[in-house]
This record gives sequence, structure tokens and C-alpha cells, in this order.
Amino acid sequence: MKVCCLDLEGVLVPEVWIEFAETTGIKELRLTTRDIQDYDKLMKYRLEILKKRGITLKDIQAVIAKIKPLKGALTFLKELQSKRQVIILSDTFYEFAEPLMRQLDFPTLFCHYLEVDKKGYVSGYRLRQKNSKQKAVEALRKLNFTIHAAGDSYNDIPMLKTADKGILFNPPPKIAGEYPQFPVAKSYKSLMAKLLA
Repeated sequence: MKVCCLDLEGVLVPEVWIEFAETTGIKELRLTTRDIQDYDKLMKYRLEILKKRGITLKDIQAVIAKIKPLKGALTFLKELQSKRQVIILSDTFYEFAEPLMRQLDFPTLFCHYLEVDKKGYVSGYRLRQKNSKQKAVEALRKLNFTIHAAGDSYNDIPMLKTADKGILFNPPPKIAGEYPQFPVAKSYKSLMAKLLA
């Protein structure tokens, strides 16, 4: 039995932090796992900016509620689900993802949790598990599933390396150049063909 594991942001929906940065004008929040490999360092940087700016979880959720999936993402996902079981493995947070998941008809999602204080400010974050994408793929393979995975960022590389087949979807040229062992798909049609091959 084959299972497809997909990253969320950059594969099915826009990068949430980039969208939030564009909407609010806070350019420092444009940095993502495409730019900084150390996820903990990136999140601490983001949380520091949110604290300085007095931004609450509700402020972030209000922006996320307006984000739409990438063009063709829902059609692609539905077709893939008709041929394979699909699990979304993401480093986003359940508190962010709900409106996006609703627009994608609630596919299975494994991600993390935010810590929020009594005033509604994001005070920290709680990983579901360290190296969660890689660990999820390892666990599925131990259950005798064959895993084909797709992602676009540095934090997807361990998942792609652990999968039976890893594919980069519209990655930055730098990442594609650093990991030439992974085929690159630049459209959903190409990604579908590579995932199902």
C-alpha cells in the first residue's frame, strides 16, 4: 500500500508567514524554512517580533482566514486522494491551519501546537515531535507502507530522504541545487505523475 505525504505551505497553500508579512507590512516575518534551516531559531525569531509588535493569535488567524489554497490545489488533492491515501505533514500549527484545512475538505494533518497566554498572545510553541515529518514517514514505513513524499523547503528534506521516493515541488533554485537527488515538479500535473509513478 502506498501513502503520499505532502507538505502544506508551498505545496497546497501559500506560505502563511509570507502572507501575514505582506498583509501587515512586517517584512521581517517573510522569512520561512526556505531561508532558515533551524526551525527553533526561526520560530523564536518570529515570536520575538510578534511580542514586540503586540500581535495576538486572533490577529494572525484573521489574516489566515482570508488565505486561499494555491490555484489547482484542491483539484490536485482530490484526484490524488482518489488514488492514494494522503497525509499532510506540516510544521504549521493546528491553531493556524483550521481555515486552510476547511478549504481543502479537511485532509488528515499532522502538525504542531501553539502556546497562548491569557491575553491571547502567542507565548511559545509545542512540537508534536522533534523531526516530526521524518518520524511520521519512518513510522508509516514500519507499518509496511510505501511512502512517496513532496515538499519545497529545507524542513522537508529529512522527510524526502526517509521516504521511498522524495520530490521537490517548486523549490527555490538554491534548495534544488543543494539536493539534486530529488526530482523537481513545477506543476500539479508533473507532481501527480511523479507521486504515482
